[in-house]
Amino acid sequence: MDDETAEIELLQQNLNKTKQISKRMTTILDSFDTRIAKLEKSILPLYTAAQILNRRRSNIDETLAKINDVASNHEDLAAEEALILRGPQPGQIGVYKDTLERLNANIAFKASDGDLDRTARLIETGAKKLTQLYTKVVAEGSSGVTPVPGADMMTSFPSSLLPTLSPVVTFLRTLPVPSTHPTHPAAQVILTTLKEAQRGYADMRGNWSVKCLEGQGKRLVARAESVDPLVTGREFGEWVELILGTADEEYKLLQELSPLSSTALVASAFGTLLTPILKLFNSILAALVTLVKKSLHRYTFLALSAFEGLLSLQNHWDDLLSRRDTATDKNELKDAIQTLRALCLRSFPEFLADIKLGATSRGSDTSTKLTGFTLSTVRYIAKVPEVRSAVSSALLALGDGNWKMGEGIQVGQAREGDESAILEHFIGDVIITSLTSLTAISRTSRRPAFGSIFLLNNVSYLREHLLIQPTNPSISNLLPQSAVDALNSNFRTAKAGYFDSNFSPLMQALADDPRDKSSKGAAKEKFTRFFDLLDEVVERHRLAKVLEDEPAGRETLGEEVIRLVVPALQRFTQRQKDKDFSKNPQKYIKRSAEEVEQQLYALFH
Repeated sequence: MDDETAEIELLQQNLNKTKQISKRMTTILDSFDTRIAKLEKSILPLYTAAQILNRRRSNIDETLAKINDVASNHEDLAAEEALILRGPQPGQIGVYKDTLERLNANIAFKASDGDLDRTARLIETGAKKLTQLYTKVVAEGSSGVTPVPGADMMTSFPSSLLPTLSPVVTFLRTLPVPSTHPTHPAAQVILTTLKEAQRGYADMRGNWSVKCLEGQGKRLVARAESVDPLVTGREFGEWVELILGTADEEYKLLQELSPLSSTALVASAFGTLLTPILKLFNSILAALVTLVKKSLHRYTFLALSAFEGLLSLQNHWDDLLSRRDTATDKNELKDAIQTLRALCLRSFPEFLADIKLGATSRGSDTSTKLTGFTLSTVRYIAKVPEVRSAVSSALLALGDGNWKMGEGIQVGQAREGDESAILEHFIGDVIITSLTSLTAISRTSRRPAFGSIFLLNNVSYLREHLLIQPTNPSISNLLPQSAVDALNSNFRTAKAGYFDSNFSPLMQALADDPRDKSSKGAAKEKFTRFFDLLDEVVERHRLAKVLEDEPAGRETLGEEVIRLVVPALQRFTQRQKDKDFSKNPQKYIKRSAEEVEQQLYALFH
């Protein structure tokens, strides 16, 4: 037992010693961790600084290599000079560009004064050679066969030349100029060179656009006297729209292909490009205005349709002009609109004056044809819906009723902006003036029968083509009720006058006279008188065609004549036969009622 106790005590002592040793080791290891952390904290700044120094050393090495490369290139300046003087060769734009970039690098690294001047001159020469290539390609793209007048206009730059031109433009925009390289000795000369190239571009593109556009413009003027004025005016508006489209396209090209891309310089170049185009616009407009002034009555609708076209393009035009420099505030379209508006304002009172003047001039006393102003009135009113907005705008500018030239203002004036009302007032005055002139002409005729046919033909023509079967379906929207009533009333009056002067004498010849009830001689005279008057009517209708251009109206009129004359003749003939007025009635009754009906029927069919 004693031995075992002794061993246990020994083991206990050893265990205590082990614990003491472990504790001392733990303390030593904690001390090492603390020292290592302190060491790491001390070394980290040195490590970071070493990395920075390594990067700087690398940059210094690269810079020294570049300097050595520049020095090496400087030794070969003579070779680069030969390449620059030769100019950019096809397919070698990249080589030329690299050479100029190396020369600019020499400037940047401050070559010696003698070499600096020489290098600057070489860079100037290189820039000029590149702009010469630029100008050459632009000239090639701004020439050739112009479009045929009336064909689609294509003034865009040929796509086949863009692969050559685009790299040149891109590089020209990187050349040193005062705004980007204020100390570069060649910057000012390069800027001047690029400005000249940009002006040359604008001038060439502007003149090429004119060549493409002037054919159609001159064609407008050449055809103006032989085609419908309304068509010419509309084509002029379409041509101006084409000008605007061309200018829009050229502005996009200018932004893409100009060597100097600053807003101010592009605006200046665009003003240069527009100058010949605007000159062409003014020349074509002047030619059309001269033509209209020579015969305003004939070319009124040329002015009106052109005026309407320009009004619709005004916003587009203003937007286009806002892109050029502000050196001028001239607006050619506004001037053109003012000129055309002045012509339109003149046309309204002059048209009414021509209608009134028509009342004083007539052909032969037996003429029953349609007058010129009757035809022109229908044509005029039929065309108004085609240019309604232009007519309304001009009438509002003229003032309600002022087209009467001092005869008084329209009753119930249109309010400002009431275009429908003022248009109705004007159209109503045109119709009533025409009817008044026609009535005046018919009353001056020394042969009333012919005068009545004249009045019926003309009034019926107006009524038929403006009211019954209008030439233009939109006419019905222009006629005021007063004009409708006037047409219907004058037609009834003209028709009554026609019957009164041509067939009332026939009816009077057959009328019973209480004093001649038992006179056989009176009956013979009445038959003789009736057939003599009938022969006159037939002959008159052979000379003067009634409602010649209105088959349906003429047929209806013939039926009314037959219903008036034939029954009266039948009744009179029967009465006289019953009285046995003659032993030989065929001597006086030259034609039977059926033959008279056929004769009258032939006059109207």
